[in-house]
Amino acid sequence: MAELAGEVQAGKLTAVELVKASLSAIDGAEDHHAILEKNEEALARAQEIDERVKKGDKVGRLAGIPYIAKDNFLTKGTHTTASSNILKPFKAPYQSTVIERLEDEGAVMVGKANLDAFAHGSSTENSDFGPTKNPHDATRTPGGSSGGSAAAVALGLACFALGTDTGGSIRQPAAFTGTVGLKPTYGLVSRYGVVAMGSSVDVIGPLTNSVADAALVLDVMAGQDSADATTIERDSESYTRIKGDLKGKKVGLIKEYLGEGIDPKVKASIMQAAEQMKQAGAVVEEVSLPSTDLGLAAYYILVPAEVSSNLARYDGIRYGHSSKDATTMHDTFLKSRNEGFGDEAKRRIMIGTYVLSSGYYDAYYKRAQKVRTVLRNEFNQAFERYDLLLGPTTPTPAFKLGEKNHDPLSMYLSDVYTVVVNLVGCCSISLPSGLVDGLPVGLQLIGPQLGERELLGSAVGVEELLGENSAKEVTL
Repeated sequence: MAELAGEVQAGKLTAVELVKASLSAIDGAEDHHAILEKNEEALARAQEIDERVKKGDKVGRLAGIPYIAKDNFLTKGTHTTASSNILKPFKAPYQSTVIERLEDEGAVMVGKANLDAFAHGSSTENSDFGPTKNPHDATRTPGGSSGGSAAAVALGLACFALGTDTGGSIRQPAAFTGTVGLKPTYGLVSRYGVVAMGSSVDVIGPLTNSVADAALVLDVMAGQDSADATTIERDSESYTRIKGDLKGKKVGLIKEYLGEGIDPKVKASIMQAAEQMKQAGAVVEEVSLPSTDLGLAAYYILVPAEVSSNLARYDGIRYGHSSKDATTMHDTFLKSRNEGFGDEAKRRIMIGTYVLSSGYYDAYYKRAQKVRTVLRNEFNQAFERYDLLLGPTTPTPAFKLGEKNHDPLSMYLSDVYTVVVNLVGCCSISLPSGLVDGLPVGLQLIGPQLGERELLGSAVGVEELLGENSAKEVTL
């Protein structure tokens, strides 16, 4: 991606050529339903960049690079629906910070990607505008909730795509589609202008074809933002200055991620990668995070609690859909919310309201927060001994469309290896680690908070180690 931008900067390639190719690819991949809406301003924006190149003006590190934003990023003047009927008519009045930073460096948004409505889901089947199909097998899901973004990258519709990761929503679809998905440290990237799901766990990150591309996009996006009080300072060194040397790295192989419920071939892909890392000079040892099995339960108490609060703003008056049948203000609240929200949003609102209600707060919400503290302590202790942690991204390859629609608990379990990372605020990345029955599976590396440089460097090393094997069938 850096080379492409370099060619645009040098006048050897035009931004218009790149954007036209991207828009044409989007037209040719409509059957996968990864994109909800193309950006009608993309070509004009590309022409503007080419004009600046001709004048000798500075055009940025991502000059002319086409990208796709998940449709929960506010993009001024265009629809931002979060794939929910309640926001169907909504056009954003301003730009999210991340979009501004990318476009300041010359990137060109070509479309908005499908997602589970309000990012509630693990399959992109909860979109009110229809599901996205997995590029590797159209009968299967691409994962979720950033399934449209992941499918777009896997289909070659753009050089990279933006996703949001609340409990694995970048890494899980990356694993299902054979792409790279980066979840940065909580607070490293501004959430200003992104539709909120769980405010204490939401993170912005890229889906790309390589670790180097992920590092470049992060480098542009990361840093404090006066519009988002939860953002934190980054160091001044570029994230793109990374080396892939694994020699001497101390890696903890998470015991609890390789137990009951994992597909044997997914486990084999991780064990084979661990062995290759040892041969490259890394020290790989088994590490236990004993409270891991409590993480999923804590997540599905804490996040719905935040969801129920964040979705309270959609009342039929201030944003989006307003029921035409309502005759009173109370009616407007009830009917607009009932008509606008899908089943999964309603389920999470009810769970969240229940766990926060008087009489149940101590039994559920407060206890889940205590579990979160225990998990954070366990990860901190692990990072005192290891540079990074290793495990699978998901327990299985992509599942069939419709397979888990009537079993929410089974759906939630597809994120069992990713949700805890969000609760503790660490950084993490998913890389392709092989094929299981012809479908991609992912390897997950986890680093401590603000350990992005170390994480990305190790990920480059693992990416080089796995090489062509990451696209080959895993054998037992």
